[in-house]
Amino acid sequence: MNTRRFTAAASLALVSALALAACASTPEAAETTPAAEDYYPITVTDLAGNEVTIDSADSVAITDNRFFQLAADWDLAITVAPRDLMSPNNPLADDEDILNIGTHGEPDFEKIVAADPDLVINGYRFGGEENAQGVKDAAPDAAFIDMTAPDDTTADEYVVQSLTLMGEVFNKKDEAAALIAEFHDALDEAKSAYDPATTVMGLITSGGEINYSNPTDGRGASIFFSLLELTPALDAEGSEGHTGDSVSLEALAGANADVFMVLDRDAAVGEGEVTPALELINGSAALAAVPAVQNGAIYVFPSDYYLTEDVFAYIAVLNGLAKTFQA
Repeated sequence: MNTRRFTAAASLALVSALALAACASTPEAAETTPAAEDYYPITVTDLAGNEVTIDSADSVAITDNRFFQLAADWDLAITVAPRDLMSPNNPLADDEDILNIGTHGEPDFEKIVAADPDLVINGYRFGGEENAQGVKDAAPDAAFIDMTAPDDTTADEYVVQSLTLMGEVFNKKDEAAALIAEFHDALDEAKSAYDPATTVMGLITSGGEINYSNPTDGRGASIFFSLLELTPALDAEGSEGHTGDSVSLEALAGANADVFMVLDRDAAVGEGEVTPALELINGSAALAAVPAVQNGAIYVFPSDYYLTEDVFAYIAVLNGLAKTFQA
């Protein structure tokens, strides 16, 4: 027998068999791993109650800072965003392929026009009527998802509703459910660690000053007063102001808080050299006799919390507070 002819024939038969096997397996593979584009179009109801049909998520504009980290983790096709509002820890912040709107104070809507997105995720700092309309006008053909929930929506309700919606919009339902579960686990642990006899005070450090954050609607603190049903050391009225309310240090000290819960705004957006919140508080003679200071029961939010304020930040704060209460 001609060995060379036998080898060639055997090789040809093997190639043919492999080709047939590949053809036979293709339909099954297509059924188990459908292409991403097969998910759309879908129709969802956004948090403002609008029914929205989404034809594609190939080019996404996102203005709500509470979902920037989610966009990075889920590898969403973000083409335009206010990158100036992103945490420096977010990889999207330095991505020059994402057109930069700037900030909500002076947004460059022309960048949205240039990106021509087919989907917009809008809310929070861009949720006001003027900015929201500016975004809509810049992307008139895009599906517009409003992430602004009714005023009576609680923080835990918002986490569940917003993440569930994002999971539906981007075909990431399992990932959204896992994040919601992680949030609830952190919430339960912090609740278990807290003794209602422990009094808590919210503070904001801004511009080198120590300001009060009220438990009802103060920036940063009020969310966790609500989530954990904390006992306020001082239940004075205040504003939603991003720098907190000016209350004398003597009045703050007189409340004798067991725990300080502090949003360091300077750490996120302070200019020049700034004094860290912990250094400011521990260095204050007026606060020196407060139990929170004497016992080291001062919890400072993550340095980028003022920029993120998302589910990841909530989980980090809840875990940090749990440790503080346990200590």
